[in-house]
Amino acid sequence: MADDSTGGSQRRELSARQREKLNFIWSVKEILRDHYKRHQYQDVILPFCVLRRLDCVLEETKDAVVAKADELGPDKWDAATDVLAHVAGLPVWNASKFTFATLLADQHNVRRNVHAYVRGFSPNARDALVRFGLPNQIDKMAEAQILYLVVKQFAEIDLHPDVVSNLEMGYIYEELIRVTADLSNEEAGEHFTPREVIELMVNVLFADDDRLHEPSKIFTVYDPACGTGGMLTVAEEHLRQVNPSARLHLFGQELQPETYAVCRTDMLLKGYDGSGIVFGDSFTQDGHRGKRFDYQLANPPYGKDWKTIEKAIKAEHADEGFDGRFGAGLPATSDGQILFLQQMIAKMPPVEDGGGRIAVVFNGSPLFSGDAGSGMSEIRRWIIENDWLDAIIGLPDQLFYNTGISTYIWVVTNRKRQERRGRVQLIDARELFAKMRKSLGNKRNELTADHIAEITALYEDFAEGDRSKILPNSAFGYHKVTVERPLQVRYEINEETLAAVLTSRTMPKLDDDTQKVIEIVLTNLVGTTAPTVDAFEASVVPEAVTVWADHGWETPEGETGDLAWALGITKAQAKAILADLTVHDPDADPVTDRKGVVQPDPKRRDTENIPLDEDVDAFIAREVLPFAPDAWVDESKTKVGYEIPFTRHFYKYVPPRPLAEIDADIKASQQRILAFLAEVTE
Repeated sequence: MADDSTGGSQRRELSARQREKLNFIWSVKEILRDHYKRHQYQDVILPFCVLRRLDCVLEETKDAVVAKADELGPDKWDAATDVLAHVAGLPVWNASKFTFATLLADQHNVRRNVHAYVRGFSPNARDALVRFGLPNQIDKMAEAQILYLVVKQFAEIDLHPDVVSNLEMGYIYEELIRVTADLSNEEAGEHFTPREVIELMVNVLFADDDRLHEPSKIFTVYDPACGTGGMLTVAEEHLRQVNPSARLHLFGQELQPETYAVCRTDMLLKGYDGSGIVFGDSFTQDGHRGKRFDYQLANPPYGKDWKTIEKAIKAEHADEGFDGRFGAGLPATSDGQILFLQQMIAKMPPVEDGGGRIAVVFNGSPLFSGDAGSGMSEIRRWIIENDWLDAIIGLPDQLFYNTGISTYIWVVTNRKRQERRGRVQLIDARELFAKMRKSLGNKRNELTADHIAEITALYEDFAEGDRSKILPNSAFGYHKVTVERPLQVRYEINEETLAAVLTSRTMPKLDDDTQKVIEIVLTNLVGTTAPTVDAFEASVVPEAVTVWADHGWETPEGETGDLAWALGITKAQAKAILADLTVHDPDADPVTDRKGVVQPDPKRRDTENIPLDEDVDAFIAREVLPFAPDAWVDESKTKVGYEIPFTRHFYKYVPPRPLAEIDADIKASQQRILAFLAEVTE
């Protein structure tokens, strides 16, 4: 249950040292205040944080790299990037003669020198800095005569990993993004996920995986919406703790240039070459096409529409089918989050190659939105019937920075343990949280270390309980059947049915003369009623012919005698008008077609969702026929649907309070009010 304890939570808040570093960095805003809008502060602060961190890391080998670079010549630097990387001891280097310290030595040429400093970086780092838009910011600050001051401010802070770890720096980056997002009402949660949520995702992702302990094992980890790389960082830390000898390859893709730049440079500083982090839209510009990954994590944007890329997504769905990423179906264009899961499933290695595991966090929509046969339902069906859905964990609300809604972790894998096959575990962790001492945006709750351990244990134990339900895959499926009732009607022109015709969708499709004829004919015949179509037409057709003639309009051509001819409309339009003129008559004989088949009444049509495990005929006999003996199921319209009614499985009935108790409370309240009023009037 919710509590106010802080056990294990303080480690997720900025430490005093981190806060001191953050405050110092953020104080740069005082220099920027007169030249930048508040939401633009990060355009300078973020890239200069990265620049200064690179400067600190490369300081030790700077002289050796410059010496080797001078030997090669500037035109050979990029071609000899591996040589310079070897000298630097990292996949990133800077061959210019400048550092933050030496930049301060020449105040009058700081603009030219900072540009030269940026150009001196290895191509992988230079790409990230350009994505920041740093060259433009250098020019803007130089023209405002504040560039030197900004360089001087950052030169005073030590951001070396020995002083500020990768994890701590990640917190600082994310806090800077959050603060500036708050200033501009942007959604910081699109850029990063609370670390405690990531820790939980990583825990369940790697739970009970024997492969983790294999010596010198190579693991691949992928995030298709990697933001600043927080998920990749936590996954890396976990894997290295479990297996220090493991070899890791981290991959990601990010659409936002600023967060892409943070993530890519972070990878460079960790010793990766940065090529695993790709810029662009992972749907339309899949930077890892054809690759497969052992583990995948993601927190895609919730409720994000994909109308701008609709054409490309639909083309892949139609042309490639299950050979592509979206063969199972497509969700509504207003909510594309589950497209990420489809892409991740497409990137799981096949079972024969070891399979893969996925942890992704969604809002509630993918659990239940979409009726049977819809794209969303078909995607759920595809996942569950392939036995890939392993678990769903319901998280507390107010856990994320940009939204207060409840969220859910989906665990998906094609390598389930034997005891989990054919089943799905639902874990209710919605009440497992601690209240934060201070809110951060919409984030008012957090998971402590104890909560993470408890939820992880629930997953690993795989046992029924108050917070854990184990259900067969079929429990989430249902038959949506269409229940028909016989068409029993009479045809009647009254004020209501006349209005239905005149306001129908059929009328605007007709020319003005035809509309006028229909209105006059039906108005003249108000009060007319008939048990059959033939009898009704016997009244309407002569009246229509008369109206055409009285107004001097040309009588319709074609086959004579029926309603369509008489009104000068198509048979489909006549059928639509007849439908508007019908009135249910329980005493009428059922309408049949020419073959004697009883016709259904669209207005009395109903549907029933019947669990897959239940016999449809038995359900209809028990739940429908006692109340509607003439009903039948149109089997041609039966569809299979899938939904995950998470809340329903954890519902607990709470009996209402006794009336006597409620009445006593009301009387007590009345007495208090009367006493208060007496005091006021004295």
